[in-house]
Amino acid sequence: MINQRLLFARAYEKAVGPEIAPISRPVFHFTPWIGWMNDPNGFSWYRGQYHLFYQYNPYDVHWDAMHWGHAVSRDLLHWTYLPCALAPDERYDCFGVFSGSAVEMQDGRQLLMYTGVRKDGGEKGSGDIQAQCVAVGDGMDYHKIDANPVLGASCLPEWGSIHDFRDPKVWREADGSYRCVAGTRDKDRNGALLLFSSPDGFAWRFESVLVKNDGRLGRMWECPDFFRLDGKAVVLVSPQDMLPDGREYASGNGTVCMIGTFDEQQGKFIPERDQAVDCGIDFYAPQTTLTPDGRRVMIAWMQNWETSRPEKEGSRWFGQMTLPRELSVRDGRLYQQPIRELAGCRSGRVEYRDVHFSGELALEGIAGRVADLEIHVRAADPGAPYARFTLRFAQDGKYHTDLTFRPRESLLEIDRRFSGTRRAFVHQRCARVAGRDGDIRLRVILDRFSAEVFVNDGAQAMTVTIPTDMAAEGISFFTEGRSVMDVVKYSLFAEEQPAETAACQ
Repeated sequence: MINQRLLFARAYEKAVGPEIAPISRPVFHFTPWIGWMNDPNGFSWYRGQYHLFYQYNPYDVHWDAMHWGHAVSRDLLHWTYLPCALAPDERYDCFGVFSGSAVEMQDGRQLLMYTGVRKDGGEKGSGDIQAQCVAVGDGMDYHKIDANPVLGASCLPEWGSIHDFRDPKVWREADGSYRCVAGTRDKDRNGALLLFSSPDGFAWRFESVLVKNDGRLGRMWECPDFFRLDGKAVVLVSPQDMLPDGREYASGNGTVCMIGTFDEQQGKFIPERDQAVDCGIDFYAPQTTLTPDGRRVMIAWMQNWETSRPEKEGSRWFGQMTLPRELSVRDGRLYQQPIRELAGCRSGRVEYRDVHFSGELALEGIAGRVADLEIHVRAADPGAPYARFTLRFAQDGKYHTDLTFRPRESLLEIDRRFSGTRRAFVHQRCARVAGRDGDIRLRVILDRFSAEVFVNDGAQAMTVTIPTDMAAEGISFFTEGRSVMDVVKYSLFAEEQPAETAACQ
């Protein structure tokens, strides 16, 4: 039987969601049906469709009373809303149905594993009590099992915190058994990832400390992911309270990729190197899945806790997901590219080759707010590299956002100070990138209210959201010194998707 709190959420989103005009949303980047959205949850392939769940407050554009929203897609670009999947309606999750993941069970059902949160001492208690819980269903409706929570305080090492024990990522092994990793923290507030096992997805036990933070990579590690890719073991975590480390990590909340090996006998991950997953402003809590053709694909919340305040007054939704990205490991480094399905949405190719220029340049046919840009810049004289190259977009006489490369310092900077924001939060980020003698390749995906930048065939990425009015659609280029540029621009198109679906009638 579906709980009344879940029924109310479903009725509310069905009634209010269709009131949001499609033009107020991005074309390809997923947004909540209504209200607030943060972390992606349960990103998975099930019964011929990709399923995406998400942290969700349908009633307001601010974080509160976390539910799980739900949508499906066949191509990872066009999403259909389904009814809200989970609501905070049990004693053990009454303060929130927090982040988690999904996997198909041997009997064909879909298992959702999530963090249930209640308050210590009741609703007015001083601390969260976090535990891992399970729900099973058919891709539309899910019921929470009677044995919840399935992982609690008794499953933690003696130093583990029950107040920070969350975000299980679950998968099935080849023998049909289940594994999951979840984050906790020690007494020094440093994060650790714990490995658990289960024969059936319901009865779980602690196996090992997969990997522990030494304090160098932030504090608590949120939203872990663990998988094998191109012969390496990969761990993704989103640390809180990062300290800068040169240009690799900015302060605050970010996302880290660790690449290494996995000792199956000991249940230990041995990191060999680490890197920032995204060096921009708006990226957090990624989650990956395997596609039916074997690609490892990642999606993330295209926001950050430092910038998670609505810009547009009267907006009925807040929060976007990144474009899904295909991952690979090359030369010990994580590479990311927009999913290849996006190429099928390109049209109206405009191309310029070997454009020599200095100063400011605008090119006919290069404009728009929904576009796919491929740019290759190099010095006109290899012996005298230019000092600065800037791509300016979402531009009119008042607004613009800049992407600037300074080859002498090997720095790439995103700057949205003049994008129309009225908030004094983070507006600039820099990353150290490869760009020998000023030679750099950029792919920039624009989608109304965001830009995703892929550097040198995906060796690095930078993501930013912008509130700029849609009338600002200019794109221009600037160099200090002489440079040569190739640029190819495609328009991106998609049929508008109705907010109300047959499944919700």
